[in-house]
Amino acid sequence: MTDPYSGGPREQNPPLPMGRGPRPPALALALAGRLAAVPGVVAVVVAGSRATGTADDGSDLDLYVYAASELPLPVREAVAGPDATNGEFDMRFWEPGDAWTDRPTGLTVDITYRTVGWLEAELDRVLVRHEASVGYSTAVWHNVLASLPLADSSGWFARARATATGPYPEPLRRAIIAKNLPLLRGSRFSFPSQIEDAVRRGDVVATQHRLTALLASYFDVLFGLNRQTHPGEKRLVALALATCPLHPPDFGPAVDAVVAASAAPWGDGRLEAAVRHLVDGLTELLIAEGLV
Repeated sequence: MTDPYSGGPREQNPPLPMGRGPRPPALALALAGRLAAVPGVVAVVVAGSRATGTADDGSDLDLYVYAASELPLPVREAVAGPDATNGEFDMRFWEPGDAWTDRPTGLTVDITYRTVGWLEAELDRVLVRHEASVGYSTAVWHNVLASLPLADSSGWFARARATATGPYPEPLRRAIIAKNLPLLRGSRFSFPSQIEDAVRRGDVVATQHRLTALLASYFDVLFGLNRQTHPGEKRLVALALATCPLHPPDFGPAVDAVVAASAAPWGDGRLEAAVRHLVDGLTELLIAEGLV
């Protein structure tokens, strides 16, 4: 893996120390042991609320398996074992994965399978090449920082995580803003413009689709502005308020207003006004920071 850009301040929340954090359930350790014994498996880590200490009784057990190549399906089914119920194997909606309910504990197990080369390329994309995406630019980077190893005999994951704890690259910060801000304002194809067109046509599905995309780019810019990695899809308002000192003064209520207006009767301009207000607040902040 190429060494990351090392300049610029690091204002990001530090990752959990290796080997520290909440004790994973016994089931996680048992599964990690079975997986680590499979030829080609390099590391097994736990992520999500079970790694950060925010799990509740309904939280899944999120495991990530890093291997030289994708594991055969029969091997993965054998790892689940006879106690797996309601299983869904070889899901490929996003990344390859399996899920099931563990009968003795009632825990839902969610395993994602990744290759070593894929993760190294993803870290290279943001830390070396500074390439942004439309929304969620740094979500994989965040996932690595928020993961705790259960099996890592070669130390590969420890090295990958050490690379991921480097400074937040300023070129990446600016690339995220440059990629996503035109979709929030200015471009003829901006999400607010598309929302206005969809509302005018009475197209409910298109409106919700573009509104979701708008919020994805909005949070990508907000976390990037604050040199924070993107935490994913859940609890975004609360996490932004907790980790982003730079945010519009009425950021939380402004997001709530957009979501509430999307469910209100159309035709009165409330949704369009709420979207403009949300975007204007972020734009003013970027101007004040000299980034527009």
